Amino acid sequence: MRFLFVHGTGVRRDRHDTLFALVRERLTDRFPGAAVDSCFWGERFGAGLGSGGRSVPGLRLPGSADAADTETAEWGLLLADPLCELRVLAEAGWETAGPGADAAGDPFAMPGVQPAGAGVLDLLHRLAEAPDDPRGELRALLDGTGLAPGFRPALEAAAHSAEAARAGARATAEPEARELAAALARAVTAGALATAGADADCTAAERDRLVDLLTTRLGGGARVPGARAAALLGRLALRVSTQPLLNAWRGSLTVGATPALGDILRYQARGTELRAYLHQRITAEPGPTVLIGHSLGGIALVDLLALEAASGGPVPGAELLVTVGSQAPYLYELGALTALPPGSALPYGFPRWLNVYDRQDVLSYLAAPVFPGDPRVSDHEIRSRQPFPASHSAYWKQRSLYERIERAVTEAGIG
Repeated sequence: MRFLFVHGTGVRRDRHDTLFALVRERLTDRFPGAAVDSCFWGERFGAGLGSGGRSVPGLRLPGSADAADTETAEWGLLLADPLCELRVLAEAGWETAGPGADAAGDPFAMPGVQPAGAGVLDLLHRLAEAPDDPRGELRALLDGTGLAPGFRPALEAAAHSAEAARAGARATAEPEARELAAALARAVTAGALATAGADADCTAAERDRLVDLLTTRLGGGARVPGARAAALLGRLALRVSTQPLLNAWRGSLTVGATPALGDILRYQARGTELRAYLHQRITAEPGPTVLIGHSLGGIALVDLLALEAASGGPVPGAELLVTVGSQAPYLYELGALTALPPGSALPYGFPRWLNVYDRQDVLSYLAAPVFPGDPRVSDHEIRSRQPFPASHSAYWKQRSLYERIERAVTEAGIG
């Protein structure tokens, strides 16, 4: 048995190698005797701005939600502004200060006695200045999630921020200091995540563990439900408008999105070459092959398999298709899928199809409802607890993904 991984939009060599190493490790652990190959197409068939982005105006080059939704939205806000929670604490302080409080926040404080928050800030500065421990859990977590390069800059940015200094001065009591420690830990974690961007391989659980480790280092404890800054930001995150940010960032967003969005548009216009390349890679080795396509990789595989099945028979060896975070069902509904007009059935000879999605990933869609009654098509939901766009790449560390693939392999009778 053989696995062939087909990456998605915006992936180039460095990102591909990191991503495929992770996928290969997880598949090899679960399928020891299987070959795991990759089809890297990003640099050969991917998109770029041929005129340097001159088409972009103003381009400057160099209601109801559950707790999970609120958490995801809050992290989305933190990724956009890692210091936003500290800013709330710096400006609003805590209600324990009362009327007539001075700049330090406590009118009854003993002269010469530092507020409790000062001790937290002292621990933060020590952490920023301390050498890395290559053997500790923190270092292993940073290395394993791709956050190591941005961690030290994020730590220093928080430690030397005016927001931290102001919030520390207002945290006069121990409960306030513990909330400050948690807010600082989230600020540092968000800063590291924002620096890594799409290159981060960090699950929500790993993110939360990093926050816990940092909070403990700063003398805090578990996050207290209803904490002041968290309550305010949770509501704000669900309601904040993004249009001013989109207007201000249009140029940089366009440049940054070009590999991902451009790859999709280029495929829609010139997908024949990529499909021919995929066919060549699938048939290069004999025996049953499980095809795993992420995002645009899944679209191209659906097109290829449907076109080949309708015209001359199934692609040799293609026994199971797994699409992950794919837009193929949506394009089918739009009538924009090359191989299948809206309302048409999957052709005879199309393999079993497992479609994996995440509700937080706005680029993932359901396949089974648009092919009703077809026993070959099934959907499986992953809950990464990550905000978009991190959720679009968060599948590959989820154990449930590989468990479901293993089940699909068994159901397909592939050995």
